[in-house]
Amino acid sequence: MTQLNVLYEHASGYALFYVDSQEDIGALLPVVVKSVREYSLFASTVKLISFSPFKSGLNALENINAVSEGVVHDDLSKFLDTHILKKDKVVLGVADPSLSSEIKAQLKINCLANEVVIELIRGLRVHFPKMVQGMDLKAEEKAQLGLSHSYSRTKLKFNVHRNDNMIIQSIALADQLDKDINTFSMRVKEWYSFHFPELVKIEGDNFKYCRLVDAIGDRLSMTDDTVDTLEEITQDSEKASAIIIASKRTMGMDISPVDLVNIGFFCKRVISLTEYKHSLVEYLHKRMVSVAPNLSALIGDVVGARLISHAGSLTNLAKYPASTVQILGAEKALFRALKNRGNTPKYGLIFHSTFIGRAGLKNKGRISRFLANKCSIASRIDCFTDVPSPIYGEKLKGQVEERLKFYEEGVKPRKNTEVMHEAFGLYSAFVAEQKTDPWKDSAAATIKKEETTEAVIKTEKKKKKKKSLAPADVNSSVVEAPTSEKKKKKKKSIAPEDLNGSAAENVSEAPTSEKKKKKKRKAEEIENVATETPTKKKKKKQAA
Repeated sequence: MTQLNVLYEHASGYALFYVDSQEDIGALLPVVVKSVREYSLFASTVKLISFSPFKSGLNALENINAVSEGVVHDDLSKFLDTHILKKDKVVLGVADPSLSSEIKAQLKINCLANEVVIELIRGLRVHFPKMVQGMDLKAEEKAQLGLSHSYSRTKLKFNVHRNDNMIIQSIALADQLDKDINTFSMRVKEWYSFHFPELVKIEGDNFKYCRLVDAIGDRLSMTDDTVDTLEEITQDSEKASAIIIASKRTMGMDISPVDLVNIGFFCKRVISLTEYKHSLVEYLHKRMVSVAPNLSALIGDVVGARLISHAGSLTNLAKYPASTVQILGAEKALFRALKNRGNTPKYGLIFHSTFIGRAGLKNKGRISRFLANKCSIASRIDCFTDVPSPIYGEKLKGQVEERLKFYEEGVKPRKNTEVMHEAFGLYSAFVAEQKTDPWKDSAAATIKKEETTEAVIKTEKKKKKKKSLAPADVNSSVVEAPTSEKKKKKKKSIAPEDLNGSAAENVSEAPTSEKKKKKKRKAEEIENVATETPTKKKKKKQAA
């Protein structure tokens, strides 16, 4: 008879329980349902084998992330290996089917995930603090609250492309604004048509119509000077002249100033909403270029954003096959066709792209299938690439254009391998340009800073030396004023070439210059002796 054990993943650790029952596992369901509410009955059937608490909050977070993803953590594998010795005679009850299949594949333990196990885990959630020693309700609440906060934080941070949430919100807001602007502009047309009904036939655009109503106001106050303002709004001189002519021949009734003021306020609100919608479209374009550049280059910003929002995220869209992307947004038509055994839809949200509109009736399904294939490739590149760029999207768009020409004119398109090789070469060059080594830049910056600081220090030292030498030079000039004429002659006799000579020549001529100095000294001594002897003789004669 097989023994049923139950694995319970608590916020504070792993727990393994033993189900003490002589009945088969399939017949345990009514017994378990009765014993869930009463602790005494539940404790008699379910008993604790072992409890392994988590070491820290980070360890608990790692284990819970692994459990949520259906991966067996090292702590869980060690816990099961130590406490389940006879794996052939044990059936392990696990709540998550993906985790149970992973345990069976890695640890070779027979696992079970059915209604009996779910009811047992429901009872363990209720009575767990009583079955483990040292566990209180307050401690359990603290552990669950802390782990839930950290788990939700990591899930938000784990989403690498979390900016796609902004895309989802912005495209939803843009669609809602489109509906609201249409309803509000229809209300303006109905309201103002009592006064000037011919204006609707002249100008059909909602935004321009509201601007015209705000500019015209009372039709009786219109003059020939208002033609310029009407031309600025309509950007057509014929429409402006037609409006003036229609205002004179209109069938509308007169309107009070209070009603005109209210209509003007409402028109200004509609104008502000349309202007905000234009700014929102620009913001959506920037977000799509940064998050999914290839998808936006291939199919456009609005259609790409609708695909991401319908899938839930960019990662979900990347996981979808091309057949799912093709009919994404046409789920009702698909299930209706499957129910009635009719023809399934050929396209969903992709229908709003220009490629399907340009294709013929016979080729719409073929081009939608081809476009969905390229959209799935572009979404996967955008989701898993490190350096985003629209290079692949532009090449994929070129492939769709070539396929359209092939369907219409019969021009043979290029092979996929050639296009992808070309795109890969351009992308690798783009990545080489984008990636720069920040350590090199910082090292060069520090070297430049050190060089500048050294130069500044040297200049300051030179200035200090000049200041300190300035009084000494003055004193030396005063002392050396009555010098002999011989020194002056020597200074004059020095050639300028010797002063401006290079350091290498001075070094090479050093021994020869010393010899010349010695000869000059000897000649000067001989001249001094010759001059001293006649002066002595003259002194002796004068003394005699």
